Amino acid sequence: MPTARQKQRALRILDGLCARYPDARCELDHDPAQPWQLLVAVVLSAQATDVSVNKVTPALFAAFPTVQAFAAAAPGDVEPYIKSIGLFRNKAKNIVAAARVVVGDFGGVVPPARELLETLPGVGSKSAAVLVANCFGEPAIAVDTHVGRVARRLGLTRQTDPDKVETELSALWPRERLLQAHHTLIFQGRRICDARRPRCSECPVAGDCRRIGVDELA
Repeated sequence: MPTARQKQRALRILDGLCARYPDARCELDHDPAQPWQLLVAVVLSAQATDVSVNKVTPALFAAFPTVQAFAAAAPGDVEPYIKSIGLFRNKAKNIVAAARVVVGDFGGVVPPARELLETLPGVGSKSAAVLVANCFGEPAIAVDTHVGRVARRLGLTRQTDPDKVETELSALWPRERLLQAHHTLIFQGRRICDARRPRCSECPVAGDCRRIGVDELA
């Protein structure tokens, strides 16, 4: 368990990130009232950028407006809409398979429980965390490459396994701020704390950063 001092530092870091990124949010375009749309977008985002996903989802959702429409489709029907996305054939297969499970086992409603979401094809631990936090109000901090990298550089964790990173970060912040931490760490990773060339002079939390692994990049 983290010490009170470690929690205090983590809160100071989070407050600093929130001040820099007050509008931090999920950057995958979707209808907030339709968890299925975010599920599809999250599946597509694996090894792809949010920007590339946002380019294909409008036409995709126009062609398949409901989870039932996806369930009635074949993967080959979905592929032309997402062929600019990496691994598009496998992703089309998973999306259709997941739709059929949602329709067949959950009455066409995306389940709100994380353990049930993780049973869907193409949905892993990180994707399930994104869904429960953004769609169902369950506090969670999904650990993608940006969250893991920034957290390690800041010295908030030494772990590399995403599940272990999530466990350690979840113990540092109040549950009600975990989604906020997720979004602001991602914004920091995309805008300042780049994997190869972090712009430390622009960092809003430079005073609290341990710069772990950063000096060797300079």
